[in-house]
Amino acid sequence: MNTTLSRLRARSSTLLLGILLLMPWLSWAQKSTQPIGSLPPQATLQQCIEFALNNQPAVRQARLNEQIGERNIRIGLSYWLPQINGTGIYTRNIQLPTSVLPNFTDPSAGQQIIRIGLKNTSTVGVGATQLLFNNDVLLAARSVRATRLNYAQTTALNKIDVVTNVSKAFYDILLTQEQLRILLEDIQRQERQVKDARAQYEQGIVDKTDFLRAEISVKNAYAQRRSVSTSMSGKYATLKQLMGLAPENPLNLTYDTLQMVKETALDTTQRLAYEKRVEIQQLQTQKQLQRFQIDYYRFGFLPSLSGFYNYNRVYQNNNFSDLYSRAFPNQNAGVQLALPIFTGTRRLQNLKIAELQDDQLDLSLFDTRNQINTEFEQTMGAYKGALNELAVVQQNVADAKEVYRILNLQYREGIRTFLDVIIAETDLRTAQLNYYNALFSVLSSKLDVERALGNITFNQ
Repeated sequence: MNTTLSRLRARSSTLLLGILLLMPWLSWAQKSTQPIGSLPPQATLQQCIEFALNNQPAVRQARLNEQIGERNIRIGLSYWLPQINGTGIYTRNIQLPTSVLPNFTDPSAGQQIIRIGLKNTSTVGVGATQLLFNNDVLLAARSVRATRLNYAQTTALNKIDVVTNVSKAFYDILLTQEQLRILLEDIQRQERQVKDARAQYEQGIVDKTDFLRAEISVKNAYAQRRSVSTSMSGKYATLKQLMGLAPENPLNLTYDTLQMVKETALDTTQRLAYEKRVEIQQLQTQKQLQRFQIDYYRFGFLPSLSGFYNYNRVYQNNNFSDLYSRAFPNQNAGVQLALPIFTGTRRLQNLKIAELQDDQLDLSLFDTRNQINTEFEQTMGAYKGALNELAVVQQNVADAKEVYRILNLQYREGIRTFLDVIIAETDLRTAQLNYYNALFSVLSSKLDVERALGNITFNQ
């Protein structure tokens, strides 16, 4: 019994110890994945973007990379500070070393062999070095600002992606919601038509075909609405992923359709300025870093200069118990110069490689400019085409509504057939759906143009 209790206590102690050791890691994991900020019950586009800029994993990872980069910068600069080290050593001389010395008392007797030292030796010391000049540390000091800027520009690229993708996903959901609203209105109209057609059929005014056509049309509308409705969960999941929002958290959107229409406007006379693009800025920063690298190899022949100071307390005694009873201190200071004389052309080869890498960056800049120009021309063309289509389908909606109103009145007066009403109803629904498709296309292409121009901004 006692043995069993002992085992249980041992296991409990081991489990408790493991939990205590894991707690800091678990708390850090919860902290790193904990969302920053919260969303209101009804979130606007701007609120979704702000939440995403704080919580999207790619952005948070980029910020962590900035922090890692800052630590690496400080590591490189730390070599300019004094480096102080303490040492302690104990030696037991099992057999003392010997030296051959002349016989100073009787030189004619020849040399004599003498054992030197004591059985127990201990040295406690402190040493300090101060770097005065070094090519490696000089490179770290010169590249501080450019390195920080390079990390910040990578974060900016991720934020631009977040703003663009979240906005498109937001608009996509709103488009789907508008489609559901249009289809619901269409179903309500067609259900009234089914009732009217049934009543007229029962009164013998029309034959059975009108009633059957009305039922077929409303069933098709129900099927189309169900098909659109089932896609909503996937669209919300996409938006949550782009925002960095956990799947189990609720997300409800609010929007103003009239404001969305106003946001379609864009100044198409804007000129492309390559320097506004973060991709160009980052390549220019990388070229600056590459020039520092070239200078590093170019001046690799320069010497390293440092100062040093050492202080030691030496303890010696044949008896271990009396070892630290008396100290024999010593100290020294000086300057050390290290000059590379011949490195087997390694410096020259590295210099040539760095210059070739700089040429590669020039080609990357040239190619990126061409890609940006192509992107701008394509997105601007797509925007103008989508804007023209929006104007056309907007007029089509107005015309389709008027055609449906007139044909519906004529049908009720017995001038038109029910088939004409169904066709007009289908044309109206198609025109309304096309309008919101065109609106989404304009808003999406506008975002692409703004990105191509380098005009996408963010607050964080």
